[in-house]
Amino acid sequence: MAITSANAQQTIKIGVILPFSGQFADPGAQADNGIKLYMQQHGDTVAGRKIEIIRRDTGGIAPDVAKRLAQELVVRDKVDLLAGFSLTPNALAAADVSVQAKKFMVVTNAASSLVTTKSPYMARVSFTLPQLDEPLGAWAYKNGVRKAYSIVADFAAGHDAEAAFQGAFKAAGGEMVGAVRYPVNNPDFSAYVQRAKDADPDGIFIFVPGGAQSPAIAKALAERGIDPRKIKVMGQLELTDEQALKSMGDSALGIITSGHYDYSLGTKANQEFVAAFNAAFKRNPDFFAVGGYDAMHLIYETLTKTGANTDGDALIGAAKGMAWESPRGPMSIDPATRDVVQTVYMRRVERIGDQLLNVAFDQIENVKDPVKARMPN
Repeated sequence: MAITSANAQQTIKIGVILPFSGQFADPGAQADNGIKLYMQQHGDTVAGRKIEIIRRDTGGIAPDVAKRLAQELVVRDKVDLLAGFSLTPNALAAADVSVQAKKFMVVTNAASSLVTTKSPYMARVSFTLPQLDEPLGAWAYKNGVRKAYSIVADFAAGHDAEAAFQGAFKAAGGEMVGAVRYPVNNPDFSAYVQRAKDADPDGIFIFVPGGAQSPAIAKALAERGIDPRKIKVMGQLELTDEQALKSMGDSALGIITSGHYDYSLGTKANQEFVAAFNAAFKRNPDFFAVGGYDAMHLIYETLTKTGANTDGDALIGAAKGMAWESPRGPMSIDPATRDVVQTVYMRRVERIGDQLLNVAFDQIENVKDPVKARMPN
C-alpha cells in the first residue's frame, strides 16, 4: 500500500471519457480543447501535484463502452477522478463506477436532469435540458405561439427536452398539435419535418444532440419550405451552433434558441477566452468547449481547496456551492443538487455583417435545474 500512496504523491490522474470518433467526434474534440486550454493557461500542477489526463473514446452513444472504460480507468489506470461525458446514456452508465469506487466525477455536457442524481460524487458544469427548454416553452406562448409541434431525438435527453418544452408551453396555455421522436443513430429528417408541416403549427420545437444532426434538420426544414420567420422554429443551443449555422446559411435566419453559452457573448471574460481559444486551436469555442474549460476550473479549485486530497467525499464537499466567473457568465454548483446554476440567454439567429450569429435578446439569471427545484428536499 505504501508504494501506491508514494506514487499518488507525484501525479493526480484524471480519466476523461468523451466521443473522439463517430458522429459526435467534434463535440468530444471541443470539450477536450477546453480542457487543454485551461491546462495551458493554469499549468499542469495543482497544490504541488502534477496533473495527468488519460483520454478514452466511447465512439458515440455507447453506455456499455462508457462503463467499461470508466471501470478500466479506475481499476487498471488508477485514476483519481473521472471527467467528460458528452452524452447522457454514457454519463448514466459511468455513474455506477463513480458510486462504487467513490470517485469524484465532473460532467462536461450530458444534460438530462436525472444525470446528477445517479452518483453523490458527481457535479455538472454544463446545463440541464429543463434549464433551457422550460424557459423556451414559456417564451413561445408569451410570444404568440398557440399550437406547437415537437421533433426530438429518441433517447433520454430528447425525452427530457420534449417534456420540458411541452410542460412549460401547456402550463402557459398552449396546445401541442403533434410530437414525434426520431431514431438518434439513423435520422432521416425529411419525413418528420413533413409531418410537422402537415400539422400546421405556429411553432416547431426541435431537439437534436448536436454534431452533424443540426445542419441536417435545418436542410430538411428549408427543403420543406418552413421559414423560421413565419413559423417559429425553436430549440436549445445545439440547433444553431456555429458549425450548424455555416451549413444552414440564410435558412437559419429567425430561429430562436435558449442557451447558456455562445462565442459571440460580449463579456470581457468571454472575449479573452475566445481569443485564447482561437490562438490555440484556430477556431471558436462552443458550449462543449466551455464545458471542458469549466470542468477543469472546478477540478483545479476543488483540489486546491482540499490540498490535493482526491478522496471522493472531500472533492464533492469542496465542489458544493463553489461559484466563479466563467466565459459564459456567473455560474455556481448548487450545494443541494451538485448541479449547475447559471444565466440562460434567449437568442435569435440574425445576420450581422457577413456572419450568422445567435444574438441574445433576453436573459434569465441564476437559473437552477427546474426539475430538481420542484422536488421535495
